[in-house]
Amino acid sequence: MIIGAGGRDFHNFNMILRNNPEFRVVAFVVTQIPGLEYNRYPASLAGELYPEGIPILPLSELPNIVSRYGVDEVILSFSDLTYQELGRIISLVLSLGVDFRILGPRSTMLESIKPVLAVTAVKTGAGKSAISRAFASELTRRGLKVAVVRHPMAYGELAKKSVMVIKSFEDMQRYDLTVEEREEVEPHLKLGLPVLLGVDYGRILLEAEKIGDVILWDGGNNDWPFFRPHYMVVAADAMRPGLEISAYPGEVNVRMADAVIITKVSQASKESVERIVRNVREINSRAHIVKADLDVELVEPVSIAGKRVVVVEDSPTVTHGGAPYGAGYVAAQKYGAVVVDPKPYAVGIIRKMYEEYPHMGPVVPSTGYTPEQLRDLEETLNRIDADIIINASPSNLAALLKLNKPVVNVTWSLKVVEGPTVKEMVDEFLAKAGRK
Repeated sequence: MIIGAGGRDFHNFNMILRNNPEFRVVAFVVTQIPGLEYNRYPASLAGELYPEGIPILPLSELPNIVSRYGVDEVILSFSDLTYQELGRIISLVLSLGVDFRILGPRSTMLESIKPVLAVTAVKTGAGKSAISRAFASELTRRGLKVAVVRHPMAYGELAKKSVMVIKSFEDMQRYDLTVEEREEVEPHLKLGLPVLLGVDYGRILLEAEKIGDVILWDGGNNDWPFFRPHYMVVAADAMRPGLEISAYPGEVNVRMADAVIITKVSQASKESVERIVRNVREINSRAHIVKADLDVELVEPVSIAGKRVVVVEDSPTVTHGGAPYGAGYVAAQKYGAVVVDPKPYAVGIIRKMYEEYPHMGPVVPSTGYTPEQLRDLEETLNRIDADIIINASPSNLAALLKLNKPVVNVTWSLKVVEGPTVKEMVDEFLAKAGRK
């Protein structure tokens, strides 16, 4: 059995278990992603040993599956866990009498013939996307063709999303991307860069090598890259010190990093920032440490001072990422808006998210993995007594939902305040890739 969240679980299967007669995978067991369970990994992707595909079931079914199928081994294949959460999963598996395993970077990373720069994180919500955009822009300024490969978000009809090469907004429509997928793709499209993602990363790598002079791995959650990087950048959140040594596999990333960028330093206390510096130095003395801010701005030139606003945040950041709020709430505070508590108005999946993640502040998660969830998001936003929607999801919600309020979008960009600049880190990446 493989425990996952619709990403690394499928990649690990493709790398190690597909067409391997020594193993029989009885089920994928999923968590974190509402709506993914009670599905099937299709036969067209599973290989000749699985003519009927492989069931995808919820984590709550794990004990029953172990008993029913006589499972010998459980492989953990998802990220964004605290060590306490990781320990509880290990204890559950071992208490059922079966072996527990994690497949490491050596056996799950693909080698590329092109230079690979990877951007990863200590935990979701640390500012990874702003860092990715900054490095992509610097590489592009040098005349290099950049192929952005995004960590998988395997939702919808998996067989149709095995390899997605997205070069336009029309491509997003053609592949029927969810809000969560659009959030990661749209910012790169606005820079004129192609984005590749899907399920089969062996085939995706071949396509990326055709397109790009360099490959930018745009990580998801706090997972390590699927491609072996020549240079690895890790984002750490100054507002959440300690995660760099208490999150799985965030600490793995820090130990492998060439550079650790501590974001949001102006929002955090000096003690929090220095605590992260000490923790990083303790486990990786060779990595550069960069202190940076995420400059939050309104895209539309409007005044929101004194206006009643409802804030929409990137869903993974404020759900399993553990952050109470994100850039949208920061923007509302910065520009003097009055934030309306959305929780009393929530319906469906949005109400369920508040129950499941009680740490969440007065913001709405942009949860929209399925059409039904999008309708719940739309109804929740329309029910709220507010003047304006502040949208910090990188996806254009106004184009996806029928909303009864004007939408003001938020953007954020990386600003290095201490340590090597993006230009200097790109110089080092290209020199290191050249030597290899």
